[in-house]
Amino acid sequence: MLVILGFLMVAAFMFLILTKRATPVVALILVPVIFGLFAGAGLGIGDMITDGIKSLAPTAALLFFAIIFFGIMIDVGLFDPLVRGILRLVRNDPMKLVVGTAVLAMVVSLDGDGSTTFIIVTSALLPLYLKLGVSPVILTVVAGLANGTMNIIPWGGPTVRAASALGISPSEVFVPMVPSLIAGLVIVLLFSIHLGLMERRRLGSLVFDQEMVSVGGGGDTGRPARRTGGGAGGDSDGGAGQFIDGLDPQRDTLRPKLLWFNAALTVVLLVVLVMDILPIPVLFMIAASIALTVNFPKVKEQGEAIARHSASIVSVVAMVLAAAVLTGVFSGTGMVEAMAEWLLGVIPSSMGPFLAVITGVLSIPLTFFMTNDAFYFGILPVLTETAAQYGIEPVEMARASITGQPVHLQSPLVPAILLLVTLAGVSLADHHKKVLWRATVVSLAMLAVGVLLGQIPMG
Repeated sequence: MLVILGFLMVAAFMFLILTKRATPVVALILVPVIFGLFAGAGLGIGDMITDGIKSLAPTAALLFFAIIFFGIMIDVGLFDPLVRGILRLVRNDPMKLVVGTAVLAMVVSLDGDGSTTFIIVTSALLPLYLKLGVSPVILTVVAGLANGTMNIIPWGGPTVRAASALGISPSEVFVPMVPSLIAGLVIVLLFSIHLGLMERRRLGSLVFDQEMVSVGGGGDTGRPARRTGGGAGGDSDGGAGQFIDGLDPQRDTLRPKLLWFNAALTVVLLVVLVMDILPIPVLFMIAASIALTVNFPKVKEQGEAIARHSASIVSVVAMVLAAAVLTGVFSGTGMVEAMAEWLLGVIPSSMGPFLAVITGVLSIPLTFFMTNDAFYFGILPVLTETAAQYGIEPVEMARASITGQPVHLQSPLVPAILLLVTLAGVSLADHHKKVLWRATVVSLAMLAVGVLLGQIPMG
């Protein structure tokens, strides 16, 4: 009965998410409560959920303060010089432009928000793509690959979900996967160089008497640029199209005199994070407090700085706390153990020792066709419990499960990728033709590096 209820609970949760009948937060709360009561949890369901919340509280704190910290760094202009530098370096060379797009997307992706990354990248670089005649599809492919690869950072979403679903620390999942992340980024850069060289050959020896495009996305693009405060798309006839001022050079939050301080603070934070000498939530709590105090010394300014990013904070933290309901009921009722025992009898014993690698391979198509919530909270716990019978640790399963993220980010189920193709004025089909096989290569390479270095067991 527990096996049937467990699979029905996963199916109901996935159905509600995939058909958009309910938000992830609502589905994560109501579905397990209903099925938990059917499983005989009774009033004990309260203790189950409370235990889940206690285990996920550090993860919620990590997301809360990481979003604040990187949001502040964007607000105060930490990344503006990088954008200006890229624009100076690319000049009229398509190859440099495409590689610059990859570098900019990687750096801005540190905030863990794909939408913010794509807004900044398109607003800064799309005018230059259009002026040089470089296909905007190249922009979406490179930005999508870079952001998808960076999506495994512990405050980006999937790593947090995997850690939350299995009751482990995000740093245990992420830090050993840094070599895989570096390998993925190197492959993204190689793809960028290749795409840029193809565009350089396609355009021939065209030389443009180019005026530099401003950080805000303006400049001479062949026809006047139209600026808007909302979403927009590019013109299909090669005009400037519409785009958003993702990095307004006149915004009130800029702190140019504190540029080096903010850069040093960010570098120190990332170094200490990789050294794993303090819990990641504690690091971001301290760093965010320092960033707020130094950049916005007035109490009113600090409140406004936090409020600017409140929408992202509320949605992500609410999702983590809601996930505590699912994980609490899953473990408290014994569903996950019963389902694992059933799978143990179904999966050939010869395949058991390879479950971590199998999970990594499955994460590529599964996270494309379903949301991260459905995969990490519905599928991963069951696979992990089964893998435990073969001596595979939950943290090893979590590492394998995040390697499919470069492909996941290209899914039409991800709002950020829809925003990217809209801003760039390209069709999702054109984007998929160029990006999916490349994203698959990146994912498999990240999985392979994890296996070779022993972070993901294979047999």
